[in-house]
Amino acid sequence: MSEFWLISAPGDKENVQALERMNTVTSKSNLSYNTKFAIPDFKVGTCDSILRTASYSDQLFFFSLQSLIRRMAQSVVEVMEDSKGKAQEHLLANGVDLTSFVTHFEWDMAKYPAKQPLVSVVDTIAKQLAQIEMDLKSRTAAYNTLKTNLENLEKKSMGNLFTRTLSDIVSKEDFVLDSEYLITLLVIVPKPNYSQWQKTYESLSDMVVPRSTKLITEDKEGGLFTVTLFRKVIEDFKTKAKENKFTVREFYYDEKEIKREREEMARLLSDKKQQYQTSCVALKKGSSTFPDHKVKVTPLGNPDRPAAGQTDRERESEGEGEGPLLRWLKVNFSEAFIAWIHVKALRVFVESVLRYGLPVNFQAVLLQPLKKSSTKRLREVLNSVFRHLDEVAATSILDASVEIPGLQLNNQDYFPYVYFQIDLSLLD
Repeated sequence: MSEFWLISAPGDKENVQALERMNTVTSKSNLSYNTKFAIPDFKVGTCDSILRTASYSDQLFFFSLQSLIRRMAQSVVEVMEDSKGKAQEHLLANGVDLTSFVTHFEWDMAKYPAKQPLVSVVDTIAKQLAQIEMDLKSRTAAYNTLKTNLENLEKKSMGNLFTRTLSDIVSKEDFVLDSEYLITLLVIVPKPNYSQWQKTYESLSDMVVPRSTKLITEDKEGGLFTVTLFRKVIEDFKTKAKENKFTVREFYYDEKEIKREREEMARLLSDKKQQYQTSCVALKKGSSTFPDHKVKVTPLGNPDRPAAGQTDRERESEGEGEGPLLRWLKVNFSEAFIAWIHVKALRVFVESVLRYGLPVNFQAVLLQPLKKSSTKRLREVLNSVFRHLDEVAATSILDASVEIPGLQLNNQDYFPYVYFQIDLSLLD
């Protein structure tokens, strides 16, 4: 599953034993894979600062950050188009897959110093994410404008012979040009009437050039023919053609205009493709929203697994063949996701202090439910093991009518232990 439960319980002897019981039961019953989740000792400050941090990080967590991450993930899918199935491969955090980053998380002391006031840490994250969001809006707006312009041009080339553009069909050789007396018209002839056209077009009007017709192209309904005649009989020819179910397509061959339209289509196609993949358009090194940094990812329980830590520069150099928008999305999705998990860790710390009191003494654990069908049983195990922490909350899980006098207002998300969900199914 791509879902994780981040919980905490007091760190005293009784609750450490409770955590051990939880690990034993969940392991034997194959309910979840559990790992310790390291959270630094933050500068606690006053009760007021804790409450302000709780409110600030709660809003950031629920409304802004999670939404931003999902939008960036969806933007990767949209940009990749024909390669949507590979989008997940580009959604990495610090160069590793999201699950590995979460299960081997360590707080980035360099970027978010734990000795700073909690509100300052949250404010730093908020400002960084605001910059990412602003850049995302401008970049996706430019991409969507490009996409819309291209779609409008493509629609012109996808219609029937009555409406579609002819710039990619006709050529200079199909027309008599720069003649004072002669002109070449384009006529749409229904397929069943091809034979009639060949027999009658020369007699539809006086002064039609014999054997001047030629089939240029056709679709499932009819064909586009040329015919050359004298200019002074144009209107008479159009009238007679209409009477015979032939339609003269209003078209004037302008070489400059046709060249401009072809070049515009080619440019838009090239520009759009380059947003996804190009060998000639590259971001300047260090052009991500944030400066270079590293987050150390230490393997837990698997010493053979190499530790992963990459700077933005290293990640960009790996994507030399990628277009600027895709590359920007990859780098800044990583930044936003890393910030998201830091906010989760910060939120667990604040909630644990508010729940369990001072001095700070709690243990955070990350649980990965192994099957969706076993989540109910896993919840029952946790509620049973930690029931002693809050009897009222434990009872309310069975009786939804019980009011909980606590910080979390939604009873469905309030448990005897601190609980936050991490859902990595960002493309669903």
